Amino acid sequence: MEKIAIITDTTADLTTEFIKEHNINVLSFRIIYRDREYKDKVDITSEEVYKNFEIEVPKSSMPALQDMEELYQKLEEEGYTHAIGITLSSGLSGIFNGLKMIAEEHNKIKSFIYDSKLISLGEGAIVEECVRMLENNKSFDEIVNEIPEIRKRIHLFFVVGTLDYLRKGGRIGKIAGTIGKLLNIKPIVSVDENGVYYAYDKVRGRKQSLNRVLEIAKDITKENNCRAYVMHGHAEEETREFFEKIKELPNINNAMYNGCISPVSGVHSGPGLVGLVLLEE
Repeated sequence: MEKIAIITDTTADLTTEFIKEHNINVLSFRIIYRDREYKDKVDITSEEVYKNFEIEVPKSSMPALQDMEELYQKLEEEGYTHAIGITLSSGLSGIFNGLKMIAEEHNKIKSFIYDSKLISLGEGAIVEECVRMLENNKSFDEIVNEIPEIRKRIHLFFVVGTLDYLRKGGRIGKIAGTIGKLLNIKPIVSVDENGVYYAYDKVRGRKQSLNRVLEIAKDITKENNCRAYVMHGHAEEETREFFEKIKELPNINNAMYNGCISPVSGVHSGPGLVGLVLLEE
């Protein structure tokens, strides 16, 4: 009998309820201030990060290798035979390589560590699909074979209040040089096949940028039934309005408002993020 563990990280933005209900193992990123350090979503909330921006913008770090080691020791003690890990994009963090290394050292557990090349509910949607397959009694090999196909069906877009935070964190990728601040140009940010941010489109003004994301979603859902996830970074009112419009699109089978992104994602995106993930059913 296979006993399969699911592993992910805090940037997947899964709800606490989902994590507890399905026994997901979540590795916490670290948020580092000059004089203190926190575990993402454990010792600090997103709101605390945003409120403190005026005083200090923290740095971040991937989950500690020690945390990964302790997780695998726990899984071995609990009798797990297999583990599936879904991580934040390797284009944005070293967690994929770190977890893969630790998994290889624990060969009592057969592991598949997957670089989602996504962030937030893009990554989280893959985890959710793995859980569904697991609960439908799919085998380790069946789930592993399906994961790359799930990834192909995911679309992720977001807009931010300012690119300053992505720039400070070194996460701006292919968006650099595309923005005219004086013209109020707002990029629609997505991730490419390498898991690096790029400007999917550019429009002028905040309102127009949200309308453009809605248009992109309409084009995708014309051809496909989709599940939608909507999330924000310190932009709740705008995001709730946006969510109501997403719910009205044709061929949206299920739309979920997932609230605020993880504190560590907020460090890099800054306040004002509105995000959308579409999963083709």
